[in-house]
Amino acid sequence: MDVTRTGIVLKPNSARVLYRAYETGDDQASLRILARVLSLSEEEVTATLEQVMREFTSRHQKLHDHFLRRYEQVRYLMPTDQPLTENRRLLIGAYFTLEYSLEAAALFNPSMVPHPDQTDMPPGWVRFIVSLRATGEGHISSIVFRSGTVSPVGAISIDPASRFVTTPEAIPHPSYEKSLFLRKLQELGMVDAVVDTVMDILPDVFTIDQLIQEVSFLRRHTRHRNSEFDATVSRIINLARSNYEVVYTRDQPLSERVIFPTAPNETRGIEDARFVRFTENDGSVSYIATYTAFDGRVTIPQLLETEDFLHFRISTLNGPEVQNKGMALFPRKVNGRYTMLSRQDGENNFIMYSDDLHFWYAKEPLIRPSFPWEFVKVGNCGSPIETEEGWLVISHGVGAMRKYSIGAFLLDLNDPSKVIARLSRPLLAPDETEREGYVPNVVYTCGAMVHKRILILPYAMSDTASSFATVPLDALLSAMDRVKS
Repeated sequence: MDVTRTGIVLKPNSARVLYRAYETGDDQASLRILARVLSLSEEEVTATLEQVMREFTSRHQKLHDHFLRRYEQVRYLMPTDQPLTENRRLLIGAYFTLEYSLEAAALFNPSMVPHPDQTDMPPGWVRFIVSLRATGEGHISSIVFRSGTVSPVGAISIDPASRFVTTPEAIPHPSYEKSLFLRKLQELGMVDAVVDTVMDILPDVFTIDQLIQEVSFLRRHTRHRNSEFDATVSRIINLARSNYEVVYTRDQPLSERVIFPTAPNETRGIEDARFVRFTENDGSVSYIATYTAFDGRVTIPQLLETEDFLHFRISTLNGPEVQNKGMALFPRKVNGRYTMLSRQDGENNFIMYSDDLHFWYAKEPLIRPSFPWEFVKVGNCGSPIETEEGWLVISHGVGAMRKYSIGAFLLDLNDPSKVIARLSRPLLAPDETEREGYVPNVVYTCGAMVHKRILILPYAMSDTASSFATVPLDALLSAMDRVKS
């Protein structure tokens, strides 16, 4: 099979830094920092602030605004109500800020979709977006983006990435439906008197502010409050905070946008986003990604939705079959139902159907390890791609010495529970230039696309950097072995 490695490499850039809140984790320690800054003369404040600005202004956008915002966030700790000069407020904000290099360790596991804006593209060309998993200090992962173009013959060009990165403020969902919220609590095993008490006093549709207000009331007036009560109400609030929105402005280039962990269930990372261009029955288009939220102990599948890569909505996936990693949504409904690939047992591929995008209740087996290069486990490598011949699924297999290779199989268009063809050998395996890295002997992708009958395959190399390969679709399909029904 004619697989062409392009030689394009997207490497992690440790100079792409963002500002984050510096949290001492101890109010007394924060008070001591504040006291030291308050003890400075105004001349010392000005001199210190000028040095900070000289060193860091060129590395960030809107740093001045961030420092003032950080001051407001720690203002409740201030030992005095006396008004402060703007310079002193800025300096306090600087002491409670840190730089974070979000790509310091790796830039990998790419996913690829057509760009929503194809303005000025010549005939036969397509503009695309690639999402990548960026990993930095503390092995915390976030989602970053790149863009580029593909020519009619499959030549790939990548747009230069901005020096800057910016995180937006997270916006909690304006409202929650109590019935759906209660169903999720029940699926999490939260069925007790505390949950009933909190839910009973909330309206059928509530905001997070209402939830926090009612919980605060209960905390003040509950006679039998204990550690179990506090733990339960904290989990209720954390679930609400796991559903939120982030918004960018149009003047922020795509490569400057980063979706950094915000919710309590993703404090240790947002991993392996699988984006797909999804078309509803009415023709409307959105971009939907499944990803894995990690809090340091448990991995939880989440959903991310956007129409323009400016406004993102993040929400929990629900149902007994929302387990493990590697869920991938089909690009449209199949026979009137949402359809998803999954791997609940960590070893085999499954397929699921649902009337509700956010709730998944049953699975069917689809693919099991069959060839030596995948004897350890198999999984999908992103959403299925619709072709005339069937649903093309890019997959991965793990073999001896934990070697990850990329494969492919084909599903029936009308009944995707039927596997009609499958590669018996890897489509792509790590070569000598790709096998060294943070996790050696790995090639992996979270989503490809087909353009002009050419498979455009972005892929990660040993959990360190990313590249691209191209494969003629006809050659790929011809290389598959037909599966007997």
